[in-house]
Amino acid sequence: MLNTIIVDDEPLAHDVILHHLSAHKDINISGQYLTAKDALCALATSSIDLLFLDINMPELSGIALLKVLANRPQVIIISAYQEYALAGFELDVTDYLLKPVSAQRLEQALNKVRKKRKHITLNPKAPLTITLKIDREKHKIQLSDIDMFEAYGNYVKVWQGEKALLASCTLKYILQELDTSFIQVHKSYVINKHKVVALSNESVQLASGVSVKIGKSFKQQVRDII
Repeated sequence: MLNTIIVDDEPLAHDVILHHLSAHKDINISGQYLTAKDALCALATSSIDLLFLDINMPELSGIALLKVLANRPQVIIISAYQEYALAGFELDVTDYLLKPVSAQRLEQALNKVRKKRKHITLNPKAPLTITLKIDREKHKIQLSDIDMFEAYGNYVKVWQGEKALLASCTLKYILQELDTSFIQVHKSYVINKHKVVALSNESVQLASGVSVKIGKSFKQQVRDII
């Protein structure tokens, strides 16, 4: 069961979300709030698994709320404005939905929540490192130090800023070893979400200054996550 709260200053938005959620028996509505300030107490004192959150609200915005929460539940942002997507992306929200939200799109978001929760349950300590064979020797690399992985024939380039290590493995293997901090944006590229500083419909820019093209077949996936 996913203990869930809804935070949105529009009562109609609550009605729409509740209507769509009624088809999902694993969702337990623990509270509904019209302001982020009112939700703070519940989030601090109750065991909440999932937060549906609007961005534009009086007094305290949704983004500001996320920044002050010490232990955030999984978050699905529901907003009428796409320009806040990158800010949500940087705060590692599970999904970002644009209003009006369809039942199908909400179901996709919930499936992401369930998948992420299952991963956390099975792997309570998310991997902090990845072990790769480089120059015939095994090396353990901090995931937080990696900007992206690039397919390179029968190898994978592991990019850390302007420096690249050549690992003897496939991108498929890499994807199996990563946590949710990474996302595939192209058949040849997997990026660290926390290194993204700018986003367009065609590419993502990383903190290192590198611009990575988003593959046509991955655009919807990237859009769904951010």
